[in-house]
Amino acid sequence: MNKKRRSLLIAMAGFTVSSSSVVAKSLMTTPRQSAGPFYPLELPLDDDNDLTSIKGQSGKARGKITDLTGRIIDINGRPLSGLRIEIWQCDANGRYRHPYENANNPIDRYFQGHGNTITDTNGHYLFRTIRPIAYPGRTPHIHVAVFPNGEKPFVTQLYVKNEPGNSNDFLFKHVPLERRHLVVSDFVTSSHPDTDMKASFNIVLNRRDGTPTS
Repeated sequence: MNKKRRSLLIAMAGFTVSSSSVVAKSLMTTPRQSAGPFYPLELPLDDDNDLTSIKGQSGKARGKITDLTGRIIDINGRPLSGLRIEIWQCDANGRYRHPYENANNPIDRYFQGHGNTITDTNGHYLFRTIRPIAYPGRTPHIHVAVFPNGEKPFVTQLYVKNEPGNSNDFLFKHVPLERRHLVVSDFVTSSHPDTDMKASFNIVLNRRDGTPTS
């Protein structure tokens, strides 16, 4: 998929703030959220699942290094394998990799800003990134997009559980109260020597038998 088409699909997917279905389902679907204005216009050359280092550079990203893991499953709990999942977020200085982002702080040149990976046979994914920080007007968050078999991407945002800024964040408040637990995760201390924190975020897509549903 070329970069312009991916950007267009991301923008289209971001129009819906939350999703619901009138069909009976065993699992509650993850709410949709806006993609925001800073999805990269050009993906980084080093665009893997480790956002904390740049190929060819020896430095490490600032911030609390975090292993973010999870599974992508359907409403029946079945794993969705082979799906591309992307994340993007601001660096520890509050800067996105986007030409229209005009904050005054310097960009952390060791932070990749965007990453992607593919779910394995059990629907698992893994990213190494940083604990998100507050951005002007926003509570800490990570943007997430899933591309189900070339269809319109599913876009949401991941928030830090019990983060004080959540209660005042306009997009977090758009998520119905009874579904907010689906877009938050505990960021807890990691025992891994190379990371500071770990978090888990499972995504439930409204799909049956591998076919997207409305």
